[in-house]
Amino acid sequence: MQQTTLRTCRLESNNNISFPVGTAIAVKKYSQKLGFEEILSRYKKRGVDLVHLIEALISYRLTENQSICRASEWINRPDVLEQFSLSAFEERTLFRALEVVGGNYEEIILLLQKSIFSQYEFPHTDLNLDWTSFVLWGTKAEIGKYGYSRGHRPDKKQITVGISQLRAPMNIPIGLTVQPGNINDQTHFKPTFLQVCPTIKENSRIVFDKGGQSKDNIDLVLAHKMKYLSSKKLNLSDDKRIKTFAKSDDNCIDKEKGIYGAIIEYPSRTDYFFFSEQLQRDQIEAKLRFAERKLDEAKEIQKALNKGKSLPKRFMLNNPLVKITYTYQTRLSELTEDQAKKLVQAAAITGREGFFCLVSSDKLTLKQALKIYRMKDAIEKVFQSLKNDINIKPLRVWTTKSLCGAILIGFFAQLIISLIRYDYEPLKQIAPKFIKISLMNLTVTIERVKAIAKRTIFSNFDAINGLICCQNQGIT
Repeated sequence: MQQTTLRTCRLESNNNISFPVGTAIAVKKYSQKLGFEEILSRYKKRGVDLVHLIEALISYRLTENQSICRASEWINRPDVLEQFSLSAFEERTLFRALEVVGGNYEEIILLLQKSIFSQYEFPHTDLNLDWTSFVLWGTKAEIGKYGYSRGHRPDKKQITVGISQLRAPMNIPIGLTVQPGNINDQTHFKPTFLQVCPTIKENSRIVFDKGGQSKDNIDLVLAHKMKYLSSKKLNLSDDKRIKTFAKSDDNCIDKEKGIYGAIIEYPSRTDYFFFSEQLQRDQIEAKLRFAERKLDEAKEIQKALNKGKSLPKRFMLNNPLVKITYTYQTRLSELTEDQAKKLVQAAAITGREGFFCLVSSDKLTLKQALKIYRMKDAIEKVFQSLKNDINIKPLRVWTTKSLCGAILIGFFAQLIISLIRYDYEPLKQIAPKFIKISLMNLTVTIERVKAIAKRTIFSNFDAINGLICCQNQGIT
């Protein structure tokens, strides 16, 4: 009988294996370029090769990126082991590797800085500095402390991480510091800054936000013959400026965006005082939303009082070791809805909305100061990439050394992505997430032809992974 319709495809099982190979090629390429062999091999002479193990961990961080336990399963596949010239190993070997590099991470960072500057001739060594926190999901790391949580988990212990980044056009992270979770940015500034001082040039500009600003930190920068540009908190003297500040063509920086400014010179510094119409609108809208929430809370409390019920737990101190008696009385009973709304709005809006101030040891124009400071958002993107693209969280580790090791692996992965963006002009504006996805998409299939014969087939090339992996890699 003649066939008139297509049959359903029949799948037959085989022994072929496919796995992402783009990340492995990129990692090994930059491992060789940065001299990982020379940097890391000094810390482990016996057993499984530490350098190849770290390369495999970085590749895993840029691909499946789950737990270290899963990393052991992923790397221990025969063809992955072959890719990294490794023999099968036990799971605890990975934990020991993290302990080794984590216990020596500060020295590794210094050696890495020397390697980077020996490989590249950068146009300048100006830096962005910034700090963030990471929530811990383990309790054994001594460095874990309760503190101000940027991850909105005050119930969890955390650690704080500082990053030093070469400013644009490089945008390459070169420094990493790990401190207890209760260390604020002003205190964390010193180890972060001192870590990079030996490798940057005199008269470099250090850019950081107001969280890290203090007289001691500014004196530290100046003592090392560096310049600084920072944001500063508004104070009472700034309130006087605000009262007399008037927009005009003379102090207009960007009429379309509604940005105005003034320069105030002092013997040892210069203040760059700004007003932004857009920032004012955004801040007022945010504070009005905050006022609405406060009004809703007051209504909820008043409703409970009227009904003689206990207050919701979120308005009470919940600690079994603390005994306290307190009473609530709202002003809603004596105010109309409109009066209450105006009261909370007046309390939220201070008159500083739209104003901000930068301070520098250098003489700049208003436009220059604003442009340089705005470029600091590149380091905030590094933190976003570490947390969401490289995805080093959640941190489920055990000791301080292994914790620092896990963060160092994420830093290596971010450094490689940043160097790729710097080395390849077409990729400068490509987000790290898309570079990572492209490298993951490049796969190799191991086709078992006979019992002992096999053939490798590379597939899923695109413009990004082809540019990174095909040059001098023997892949066509």
